[in-house]
Formats: sequence, C-alpha cells, structure tokens
Amino acid sequence: MFDKLAIKQLAPARWTRIIPLVFISYSLAFLDRANYGFGAAAGLAKDLNITPTSSSLLGGVFFLAYFFFQIPGGIYVEKRNAKVIMFWSLILWSCLAAATGLVSDISTLYVVRFMLGVVESVVMPAMLIIISHWFTKKERSKANALLVLGNPVTILWMSVVSGYLIDAYGWRQMFVIEAIPSLIWAVVWWVMFVDHPKDAKWLTADEKKDLEAVFVEEQKDLKPVKNYSEAFRSSKVISLSLIHFSWNIGVYGFIMWLPSIIKSLSTIGIVATGWLAAVPYALAVAALIGTSYFSDKTQNRKAFVFIPLIIGTVSLFGSYLIGSSNFWLSYFLLVIAGAAMYAPYGPFFAIIPEVLPRNVAGGALAFINSFGALGSFVGAYIVGYLNGATGSPSASFVFMAGALVVAILLTLNMKVSPSGEPAAASLAVGKQP
Repeated sequence: MFDKLAIKQLAPARWTRIIPLVFISYSLAFLDRANYGFGAAAGLAKDLNITPTSSSLLGGVFFLAYFFFQIPGGIYVEKRNAKVIMFWSLILWSCLAAATGLVSDISTLYVVRFMLGVVESVVMPAMLIIISHWFTKKERSKANALLVLGNPVTILWMSVVSGYLIDAYGWRQMFVIEAIPSLIWAVVWWVMFVDHPKDAKWLTADEKKDLEAVFVEEQKDLKPVKNYSEAFRSSKVISLSLIHFSWNIGVYGFIMWLPSIIKSLSTIGIVATGWLAAVPYALAVAALIGTSYFSDKTQNRKAFVFIPLIIGTVSLFGSYLIGSSNFWLSYFLLVIAGAAMYAPYGPFFAIIPEVLPRNVAGGALAFINSFGALGSFVGAYIVGYLNGATGSPSASFVFMAGALVVAILLTLNMKVSPSGEPAAASLAVGKQP
C-alpha cells in the first residue's frame, strides 16, 4: 500500500492551503525583527544617544530571549496546538514592533527588543512542527525551503521599502507602519489555519486516510525515544545544535548589519543602501529552492548543507581581503555569501523529523533552533561591536567566516544514515553509528 501511495499525488491542496499561511506568518515575524538593522543605520542610534557597544547589544538581545523561550514554545505547540499561540503571538509582536518606533530612551528599547524575542520565540518551532504534521519525508525539504523563503523574500522587499519609508517619514514611522500587517494577518490566520490534516474540511476522507498511512509508515522504522531528555542527549541533536549555533553567527551577523556594512564601504544614501542590501536575498531565493529540490530528489541532506556553507565562507573571506579598495567586487562577494548562507535551511531542518519519532521531534527542533538563536545573538552582538570598535567591517568578516568554518567541520563530522536505511537505526544516545 505504501508503494502505491509513494507514487500517488497526496492531497495537493496542502501546498496552496498550508504553505502560504506559514510562509506569510514567518515573513511577518522576520520583518518585525530584522528592520532594526535599518533603523540603526538610519538614525536610531544617534537620536537615542546609543553607543556602538549598546547598539550591537540591542541588535542581539532579541535572540537572547529567543534562546530561552524556544523549547517551551516548541513543546507547547507539539502537545497542544499552533493556532492559538500563533494568533496571540502575531498580535503581541505587532504591538511590540510598533513600540520600537515610539521609545524615547535606551532602557525601554532593551525591554521592547527582549519582549519581542519572547513573543516571537514560538514562531520557528511552530512552523517546523506544522510542516512535519502536514508534509511527508519526501516533501519536507521543499516545504521547509518554502517556509524559510519568507526570510530572504521579506528582507528583499523590506530593504527597499524600509529605505523609502525612512527617507519619507523617518525611522520611527517605519517601525510603526511595518508593524500593521502582522495585526491584520492575525485575523486571517485564525480563520484559515487548521492544526492537523484530520481536522481539515477541505481534504477528502480518502486524502486524510492516505496521508495518515504515509505518516504511520514513516514512523515505523524510527527507534522509540522515551522523552525529551533522551532526545536532547542524542548525538545527532547535539551535532545539529552546534552546527546551527555556528552557522547562525554568520547568518545573523550578516542580516542585522549588512546595511551598516554597505554604508561603511561606500558613500551612498539610505535608499541606495536599501536596494543594494536587497540583492543577496534575491539570489538566496534561487539558492534555497535549488538546494531543497536536489536534496529531496537525492534524499541527501548533508552535502546540501556543507557545500553552500563552504561557498559562503570563501566569499566572506574574499570580501574581507578586498575591503573598500574595490567596493563593487567586495559587494559582489557579499551577495554570493548571503545567498550561500541561506541555501542549506531546507535540507537542514528536514533531518530531525527523519531521525526522531513524533513524540519528541517538536521539542528537538525547538532545542536545535534555540542554539541557532544563541548563535544569532552572538553574531548580531559581536559583528555590531567589531564594526563599531574598529570603524570597518573587516574584522567582522573574518569572525563570520571563522564561525562558518566551524559549522562546516561539524557537518562533515556528523554521520547521517544513508538514503534507504532506517534513519533511526543508528540513533543511539550519545553514540554515533
């Protein structure tokens, strides 16, 4: 029966009903966290008398909250539901994002940024758990990629729009205006989202039955894992957590401070900076789709993680060597680096549901993503600090490239079960196969 289902197109409506909901929700979350980089480049620090050190800490404090609250959020979503918690998260983070544009002192800004991290901490684990509930192993890298596309696509248009909004209205109004869509989307989410296929009125009884049969079959070969403690001690979970930590140092150091880096390497205005900051994310869209397609096609996850990271590392180091002596060549390498750092997300997040059973996969995804958030904090803080302390992005380029090298070495050292073998057959706690 499973062989027949494998060649049958399973419930195609899932792609038009679920993916747009998770894509837009994640996109809006990313908009309301990443636009801080534009505010910092456009006068926020000057108006609030924020030092370079404080500015870098403000850029990273969001991720510190994200780190602490990821696991509780992921476990809640797995055991309860995503619909309610995402509805309230959308409302609360839109209010906090708007509050960023209303603050008058740095102390309040610290509180707002930290609370924004708390409220948004549930988003990524919730989205990944939703995908694991709705899409099969052969579809998961593609589905993850379509989710994570919300990241570069959002920064792509946000970089341009934010530049124009700041130019027309100022950085304060930019934060308020860009917070409004999340408030509206909360209503759409509540009306449209369904947690599980069995509750979807737009699926036929046969489609629900076929999907459930595939999910049950996929779980059969997975070694039972009793609880979250056992899952968190798994060698693969630990490896993936450390990889995500190191990798996100480079990714979020890049995301948060790219506008400032571009301005430091040139004399262009904020609107032109916005256009140039958007380009890496346009290329990242193609890179994400390409790696996810071939990862699903070959069922090879590992190669499609470390190869793009190698390209990103070489590009960042090349941009460091060139520096401001040739702006356009240095910028071109930054474009390649940004796209390459995004490319592995689809294959990377497809690994855990393939090696852990459902009772712990949600918590494990949150655990891994919490380490990614900690890496994001380190990247956003140290890159901002180095840029401010040295007056040049050179040191931060070396730092981001070094973090990516660590992620590459960890990925190469991680053993993933070959395609066609039971993925969890080798999931011995604390022991590589």
